[in-house]
Amino acid sequence: MTTVVLVHGAWHGAWSFDRVVPLVREAGIDVVTVDLPGHGEDEGPFTDLHGDADRVIRVLDAIDDDVVLLGHSYGGAVITDAGVHPRVRHLVYLCAFPLAEGETCQSAATDEAVAVNIAHDGRPNVAESIVFADDGTSTVTPAGVVACLYQDCDDETRAWAVAHVGPQPMAALGQSPRAVAWRTTPSTYVVCTEDMMVHPELQHLLAARCTNWVDWPTSHSPFASRPDLVADLLVDLAG
Repeated sequence: MTTVVLVHGAWHGAWSFDRVVPLVREAGIDVVTVDLPGHGEDEGPFTDLHGDADRVIRVLDAIDDDVVLLGHSYGGAVITDAGVHPRVRHLVYLCAFPLAEGETCQSAATDEAVAVNIAHDGRPNVAESIVFADDGTSTVTPAGVVACLYQDCDDETRAWAVAHVGPQPMAALGQSPRAVAWRTTPSTYVVCTEDMMVHPELQHLLAARCTNWVDWPTSHSPFASRPDLVADLLVDLAG
C-alpha cells in the first residue's frame, strides 16, 4: 500500500488541501496532511526549514506504507530535506522549490531568475503584496492573495483563502536543506503555467532537476482551482 503525504507552502496550512483529500480517499488511497509548526491548526511556535522538515519526518516515521510526498511552493524545500526518509518512494513538487545543496528559496527565486532574465511584464508585483513584521514573519495582503495566489478561483474560494492565509517566518526561506532528496528519489514537478507568485519560467528551470514534469494551466493554487488534477496525479503515482 501507498500513503500520500501533503505538505503546504508558505502562509498556508493543511487546510489548503481540503478539496484534494476526499478525491484521493475516494480512490482508496490513504492521505495525511501536515500542518507545519505554527501554521493552520498547529498552535506553534514557528520553527525554521529544518524544524519544518523534522515535523514531516516524524509524520513519516508513523507511517508503515510507502509514501508519495508532495510539497507545495515552500513545501518543496521541506520535502527536499525530509524526503530522504526511507518510506518515501516518490516526490511531487507542486510549483515548488527542489533546492540544491547550499541553495535557499530566496536565492533560487532571485539568482535563477536573473540568470535567464525572466520578465515580469503584466504580472502583479509580488513584493507589494507581502507585508513584513518586526517579529521576522510576513503576511500576504488580501489583494495579494487574490492576484498572486488564487486568481483563477471563484469569489467564494478567494474569500476562503483570505480568511485562512496566515503569517510565515521568513528565516525558513533563507535556509538550505540538510539533504537533497530529489538527487536519489524519483520526482515529478508540476509547472503551473498561469502562476503569478512563482514565475513559470523559473518553475521550468527548477523542473529540469526532477525525473519528469508536467504543465498545468493553473494559478499557484491548483489544489483550490483544479483539485481534480492534483488528485489524479497523486492517485496515479500511488497506484
